Amino acid sequence: MSRPGRKMRRNAAALLLGTVMAAGLTAGVAVVPARADTLRDALTEAYLTNPSLQAARAQQRATDEDVPIQRAQGLPNASATATHIEFLQTSSNSFTAPERQLQIGPDLRVPVYSGGSVRNGIKAAKERVFAGQAGLRGTESEIFSQVVAAYMDVLRNEALVELSANQVEVLAVNLQATSDRFEIGDLTRTDVAQSQSRLAVAEGDLRNARANLIAAREDYIALVGKAPGSLEPPPPLPGLPKTAGEAVITALENNPDLIEARVRAKAAGYDSEVAGAGRLPTVGLFAGLDYTNFYGTLGGPIASNFTQKETTANAGVQVTIPIFQGGLPAARQRQASARENAALEQAIATERNIIAQVRSAYSSWQAANAVIESSQTAVAAAELSLEGVRAENSIGNRTILDVLNAEQELLSARAQLVTARRNAYVAGFSVLAAMGRAEARDLNLDTGGPLYDPQVNYERVRGRMFDWDRDEEPAAVSTQTVDIPAPDAEVAGQQDSVGAGND
Repeated sequence: MSRPGRKMRRNAAALLLGTVMAAGLTAGVAVVPARADTLRDALTEAYLTNPSLQAARAQQRATDEDVPIQRAQGLPNASATATHIEFLQTSSNSFTAPERQLQIGPDLRVPVYSGGSVRNGIKAAKERVFAGQAGLRGTESEIFSQVVAAYMDVLRNEALVELSANQVEVLAVNLQATSDRFEIGDLTRTDVAQSQSRLAVAEGDLRNARANLIAAREDYIALVGKAPGSLEPPPPLPGLPKTAGEAVITALENNPDLIEARVRAKAAGYDSEVAGAGRLPTVGLFAGLDYTNFYGTLGGPIASNFTQKETTANAGVQVTIPIFQGGLPAARQRQASARENAALEQAIATERNIIAQVRSAYSSWQAANAVIESSQTAVAAAELSLEGVRAENSIGNRTILDVLNAEQELLSARAQLVTARRNAYVAGFSVLAAMGRAEARDLNLDTGGPLYDPQVNYERVRGRMFDWDRDEEPAAVSTQTVDIPAPDAEVAGQQDSVGAGND
């Protein structure tokens, strides 16, 4: 083999075996420049600009408003009504009917008792606020899991492109050497054909690897909002549990999706109480003031005998006692009770899914760990085997096909190692996400300011009662990707071996 081919092989091996310890496992492959993008950078960018996360925050702010909406039903209600009437035709037996009338009057109504519907409605709204906050944590964790997977996919596919490009280079050199030996009668045309076939397959694999790299970079752009540069290996994952049982215990306490399901079941219980309140009496106070002006038309010919302006006032207590409503309150309560039951069952279903998710992710993490160890052994053995096969081929004890097979085995072992490292890191992060420990507060992200706290908006709006109290006009804060150029499949330091640099 020529010296350039050996040099590229050593470079690819160095790239592949560049390691970062992640909770005791090797977890990254990349060329590290002086200043590269980091996983922390990607997570921070997604935290600040990902549209799905921003939409979830806005939706939670909408949920916060349910509390003042429910509370408003138990607060005093004041209104004023102005009515001008032109009497176009009056009774022929009425000699004093006015021709026109202006009536202005404010009204005040104060709910006193509503069967508990307002109180329980407020409690249900508060529980849904807390459930939404947990759901927002779950969305954040899910977005971060997707970012981690996309980040690791870019690293993996870059490494696979490097390996595929190196394989094309090696096989091209091998084909040239085989052709030279065929010209002098040392090998047969079959040997040349086998070398040509393997090179063609390797070139196809390289094109597929480049296509996969472009797809991975597109996924990264969609999640992070910027094109990936030279990515550094990811940092160690913090706090991975020692056993699957430990992970499950933590998840049952902290998983945001499970917390959300449990709190929503509790809110559904208050909904049942609200529905049952429709059978109970309601009590309210009212007061009104009416000013009436007949414009001098009351009394007709004897209008001077009547007062043309008057002011009246009234106040009282109104008690409404439902007697028969066609079964409506009972139907509503049965409906709410069934929904409460469904929410309780959903909480158990979520718990089951979380347990299965944690155990599955933990098993995948352990399996990837084991694959890493076996792949490292396989790579070392395949390298030694290839050197031996080449040496034996030089003295005629091995065929060209043996050399090609040894090359393929080494490539497969290296590709398996790269993929196992990616899978181990993604599975490890999935374990943390299921445990409720993969959010910005857990990862110590530097966002340039305080982390988003949904409780701040809730406290801001919960007590507001002014009818004209509005927020600013809505405006998207997420970044658009329309101006980001389409990514290519180039990898730093890679030579274009098959003329596919514009894929």
